[in-house]
Formats: sequence, structure tokens, C-alpha cells
Amino acid sequence: MTSRLRRMALLTVALLAVFTIAAGAAVAQLLPARLALWQIPRVAGEPLTAPRSVLAVASGAPPARAVTAAGLSARLSATLALPALGRRVAAVVADAATGQILFSRNADSAFTPASTAKLATAVAALHLLGPAARLSTRVVTGRAPSSVVLVGGGDPTLAAGRPPASDYPQPATLASLAAKTARALRARHRRSVRLGYDTSLYTGPQLAPSWPSSYVSTGNVSPIVALEVDQGRLTASGAPQDADDPGNFRPRSLTPAADAAAAFAARLVAHGIRVRGQPRPVTAPAGAVTIASVASPPLAEMVGWMLTESNNVIAENLARQVAIAAGRPATFRGAAAAVMATDQRLGVRGMRLVDGSGLSPDDRITPRALVQLVTLAARPADPGLRPVLTGLPVAGFSGTLAAGGSVFGAAGPAARGVVRAKTGNLTGVAALAGVAYASNGQLLAFAFMADQVPRNGLNEGAGALAALAGELASCGCH
Repeated sequence: MTSRLRRMALLTVALLAVFTIAAGAAVAQLLPARLALWQIPRVAGEPLTAPRSVLAVASGAPPARAVTAAGLSARLSATLALPALGRRVAAVVADAATGQILFSRNADSAFTPASTAKLATAVAALHLLGPAARLSTRVVTGRAPSSVVLVGGGDPTLAAGRPPASDYPQPATLASLAAKTARALRARHRRSVRLGYDTSLYTGPQLAPSWPSSYVSTGNVSPIVALEVDQGRLTASGAPQDADDPGNFRPRSLTPAADAAAAFAARLVAHGIRVRGQPRPVTAPAGAVTIASVASPPLAEMVGWMLTESNNVIAENLARQVAIAAGRPATFRGAAAAVMATDQRLGVRGMRLVDGSGLSPDDRITPRALVQLVTLAARPADPGLRPVLTGLPVAGFSGTLAAGGSVFGAAGPAARGVVRAKTGNLTGVAALAGVAYASNGQLLAFAFMADQVPRNGLNEGAGALAALAGELASCGCH
């Protein structure tokens, strides 16, 4: 009896399966064509396109047919001669795995680097501070029992309120710091305070001597101080812009520290702490007790943020952190000297900097030095520098190499996804430095520079440099 019941059960299941398949086929015939998207994923029988690596660690193993100097010369010379690049043009291409120079034109001539100078700041900061370093903003006890001091730690990513969840990395916020501070004050039975703010970590001018004042009014940078929020970016109403918006070209705050302190005071009030009087600039007393603190994202993430969107405020703050770590004054001059000295100890020669962002027209870097910085970041022996490569804009996809991201954003098909590079442009200046995979799989480091681009011809000059990177990505250049 039991075996008979088992046979009947199996037969029933089989009939149900047949019915289900038949019904499914009938329904599928009735569905509109658009719902054909509801297909079970299938593996293609043959490759749809040749796979290419986007970014790999340089291993040192040569490809089957390596790129040659003659091949590169044949491929690059016509574009380098374009009138759009002007009379002073330089190009260096090297094997990223070995550092061997494969193509060189004006390699040791000093050019205005524009924002490619951020590569020097990134390498120095990662080397000296380490990729896991974080920068703290603190609230400490003041000189009077009822006073507290907001101490700027030079965190260039600090926000006033919480940014959109889509922003990456998520920065520390004054909103969080105010909540922690209010809890600590209530635990001390304090419901009102006087607030001071301390920016003494940095000294010297807040704008580099060679920067025109229009840099602030056109939204390129804010005055560089140890305490500010949202990189000085403001909304149309004049409030701090709690969002990472590199497309905001409104004038930035001229008083970023005072604005940050006011934003912090307002948030203390929202948490039930009365702030008596206006926040005022002070120096925190020696040995002051920390009441609350918040920390920035890791340095590796800040470097990526800086390079991807060419963020000048982050660059200048990181350069000052290099100066502090090196025991130099946290000024423009001290920061530039510390960056150059740190990179020089790593073997990079050919830099004369006056700031950390490349905004100054007085900065000078050779294309060989830019290639040296890139190849340092590609070395397997120093993975701590790898965020320099992973943080670079990707042609056709991200940052200043995305479509519409800058004057360099028109990447050709060969460059998309396989060229990563730092862009740089000032009046009459275009520069591009990074890595590209040749079609044989060889990882190439490159620097292309032109600092006498014809007047009103920046778009064409930058386009020519982007085309050179595309030439690298599309050639075997044997």
C-alpha cells in the first residue's frame, strides 16, 4: 500500500510540472515584447568584446611585444605638433612597471603644471601621514569654566550639516559634533556657554601671494584656514552648502572660520545649549580637556576626493598637514617646501612649488617629475601610495575626465575606462598626467604639458592632450 501511494504521489508531481511549464509558455506568448526583459540570465556562447583590465598592479613582467620609442614617436608626433597646443609642448611616456622612459620631449623643461601639481601633494601626504590618517575637529574647555572652544584641525571635508547619503565619502559634520558636545555639557550640568573658535593650527596669509582674488569670487577656492565647512561653498541664500557640488561656482565664503563657528553655535542651541554672545576667535588654552570630537574620512579617501574633482581646498589643507608632520610652518611657503622635500626623498626631482593645489601660475614642474610621481604610485613595493592611482579621474566616466566634467571631458572610445589621469588647466595652460593601458596590455605612465596654449584656445588644447592619451590607449606602438 505504501509503495502504491508513493507512485501516485510521484505521478501527481510530474503532471503538475508538465502543466506549469505548458502554462508558462502560453503566458509568455501573451506578454508584450518589452517584458522579454524577464528572461533568465544566460551566459554568452562566445565573448561579446575583448576583455581589458581597467587598473592592475604593475607587475614588471613585459608584454609579448613591448611598446617602443619608435612606435610612440610615430603615433604621437602629429598630435604634438598641432597648433592648438602652442609653441611650448612636452611629453613623457614611461613603462609604469619599470619606470623606463619610452618617449621624451622636453622632459626636463619646467612647465606650469596647473592642477597636475596635486599629484605631488597627494604622494607627499600619503607617504608622510599614511592612507589611514584622519583629521580631527574638537571642542575643548576654555579659559573660563563656562566657555568652550571649537578647535579647527584642518579637516578640509568637514560639513556643517549632514550631506546627501549619495555623497562619498561621508564627511564629519558639525551637526554630529554639536550633538556630542551638548551631551557632554549636560553631563557636566551646563546649559549655557560662551563659544570661541581656534584657527591657530595654520599661520600666514590665507591666500597665496600669486592667487588673484577672483579665485574666491569665481568659486575655485576659499581662504585657507584650519576651520571651515563645506570648503567655503555657499547656497544662493549664503548658508553653507551641505553637499559635495564641484559645479557650484558661486563666490565662496570670505570668512569661513566665523561661518563654521556660527553654524556650530546654531546647532548647539538646537540641542538645548544656550550660547551667550557671538562666537569669537581665541586660542585654546594649553592642556585644555577635549569635550567632544569628530574625525575626517581616511586620508586615502580624501586624496581620491581631491584628485577626482580637482578640489583646491582639500589640496591646500593636505599640503599644510604635510608641513605640520615635517615640522615646518603651516603656511603656503612651508607647505610647498614640505611637499617638495618629501617627494624629493622619494626620488622626484624637477619641482618648484608655491602652493599645494597648482592654482598658482608661479608653480613649475617638469613632465619627468609628473611621470615619476605616477610611477611611484604604481609600484607594488609601496601600496600606501596606490590611492593616487585609484583616485584619478577615469576617462569617460568620472571627475574631470567625465563627459562635461572639464575641458578634458571628451574622451575618445579607446580611452574610455582605460585612461586615468589628473587634469590641469589655467589661462593658457593645459596639462594631463596619469596612466593608460596600451592595446598590448602594457601599463604606461604619461605626462603631456603645454603652457603657451593660444588665447581662447583652451578647449582645443585640452582636447589635443586628451587625444594623446587616447593614442596611448589605442596603440601597440611596437
